[in-house]
Amino acid sequence: MKKLIFIRHGRAEDSSPETSDFERSLTLKGKIISKLIAQKVREKENSPGILITSPAFRALETAFIFAGEFGIDPEKIIINSKLYYKMNFHYLLEILSMVSEDCDSVTLFGHNPSFSEIANGLCREGCDFMPKSGVICISFNIRTWSEIRHNTGNVEYFLKPEKAL
Repeated sequence: MKKLIFIRHGRAEDSSPETSDFERSLTLKGKIISKLIAQKVREKENSPGILITSPAFRALETAFIFAGEFGIDPEKIIINSKLYYKMNFHYLLEILSMVSEDCDSVTLFGHNPSFSEIANGLCREGCDFMPKSGVICISFNIRTWSEIRHNTGNVEYFLKPEKAL
């Protein structure tokens, strides 16, 4: 059994001429909600497995919050630019091809619309749009990451901040 956990970054600062989209930081509320959601995920997961994040600052901050909740050294977080620039199903498979088969869980930190679209395509029953700080955990009855296919995953849980807190 393999498990993917998609985590959309928390609420971020509005765009401004002084700050690029890539540099936008989480707001205080975004940090607080991300911490609370991380605690909810901690109640469901012993370990999030490997953490892989978009390099965009708001996603990286969210990954740091989750790493802290799970007691994971932030230096073990993997940064992959495809999660920001080119995320789609093909690149998901490319990212997963670099994960050891010994690891049964991968947690990804990134952005919409790609996370909602990919998660929806992976689930047999589909799934809703992921809000900021949303988390969807999808399990697959497979032995290797290369076996992941569309419409083969099962939603283990879908946390939305307005319902989880």
